[in-house]
Amino acid sequence: MANKALAVNNYHFTANDELLLDTNIWLFVYGPQKPGDKRVAAYSEALAKILAAGSKIYIDVLIVSEFINTYSRLKWNVMGNPHGEFKRFRKSQDFKPIALDIAADIKQILKHCLRIENGFERLAISSLITEYAMGDSDFNDQIIASLCREKKLKLVTDDGDFRAQGVLVVTANKRLLSS
Repeated sequence: MANKALAVNNYHFTANDELLLDTNIWLFVYGPQKPGDKRVAAYSEALAKILAAGSKIYIDVLIVSEFINTYSRLKWNVMGNPHGEFKRFRKSQDFKPIALDIAADIKQILKHCLRIENGFERLAISSLITEYAMGDSDFNDQIIASLCREKKLKLVTDDGDFRAQGVLVVTANKRLLSS
């Protein structure tokens, strides 16, 4: 089932919108990014419009976890993989200020959001695993899509993997808009 995708720059957010912002959106707004990445401006502007409109933003633990882990690994890679293994880096003094930055960013994100459960106990887990086994799906994306379908949330994402997840997507990703 294909998505309906709407362009984030043309979308008029309202107080009635109930949104789930994917991890990549939070990383564009709060995470380490390459200078000049146009997506940073697009999604930062979208977040400002969302907040000004009073739209409801939901977040679940999966997105928080992905944000923390991805941000940590991005910093590790940017620093040239110090300490060899990521786990050794994470336990080093070099990681302490990064952990503080990540924690501060998560606190900022959570100020904008309502926490929501992904309903793991109700998921058709066998179907998700069967779909995952075909090699075409990211398991976390399947859970996020399922959450959006169940709660009737619009997904704000830049992730092209959501092309066939059957959810309403608000995006700047041209591949999603052309499908």
